[in-house]
Amino acid sequence: MKLEPIDSISGITAEDFKKNYLKKSQPVIIKDFVSKDSACWSKWSYDYFKEIAGNERIDVYGREQDSQDRAASAPVAKMTLAEYLDLIQKEPTELRLFLFNLMKIRPELKKDVIYNDVTGGKVLQWLPYMFFGGEGSATRNHFDIDMSHVFISQFQGSKRIWLFPNSESDLLYKLPYNFHGIANPKLSSVEEFPALKYLHGYEAIINPGDTLYMPAGWWHYIQYETEGYSISVRALPSSLSEKIKGARNLFVTRYFDDTMRKLFKEKWFEYKIDMAKKRAEKALKKYQ
Repeated sequence: MKLEPIDSISGITAEDFKKNYLKKSQPVIIKDFVSKDSACWSKWSYDYFKEIAGNERIDVYGREQDSQDRAASAPVAKMTLAEYLDLIQKEPTELRLFLFNLMKIRPELKKDVIYNDVTGGKVLQWLPYMFFGGEGSATRNHFDIDMSHVFISQFQGSKRIWLFPNSESDLLYKLPYNFHGIANPKLSSVEEFPALKYLHGYEAIINPGDTLYMPAGWWHYIQYETEGYSISVRALPSSLSEKIKGARNLFVTRYFDDTMRKLFKEKWFEYKIDMAKKRAEKALKKYQ
């Protein structure tokens, strides 16, 4: 597996960003996507979140490797937001908050973030999601079901993110009718998953103030180097084919997979694993 570092930019115009990154599906770290004048930098803290929403009960997620047979992981526990924030500050933990919309619970928080929209107005600023994680937690390798462009901004702590283009889905042992693979690019061995040897992707470490642009359909494996949190906002897919694929994923593919899983249970999962390995073997032959 080959991983290249990702370039960093700042002060770019919307025209140049669309030409050099958006249209080329080229990931990049943007240093000024969230304005330094935003109130969040001086106002937000774990103590502040506990003060305004600490009693809110939340779903907590664990190791996604334990739910490979389905498109979305189920939560492993419930606790208050204050209990969770105390936990991640106290010790490393695999527990994460996934697509947690604190800004829906407390919409006034949206006013605290000013975006420098490098897309010229395509970013859906009204639909932010927050992601919290403990030191050592990680997501499974996946791409987003709706095929949107994603801008993930780090506010606390640091994350290491590996990115792979959608064209390498077979090398990543993508499960049919799902949006993740059975191989973990960091933990799986090339003896068990030999196609991983030929992966070619990017590695980014994002710290507070950094925003990673992840092009539509790109795979991402996210590791929390420290406890922390980030916000992601999206921009709709650029091409008509990506828009059609995203709509099909959202309204057809995932429901078809759910139905087949309920009907055939373990046999359906075994079939998908077999197909993922066969497609990887076929892709592997191109490199041998």
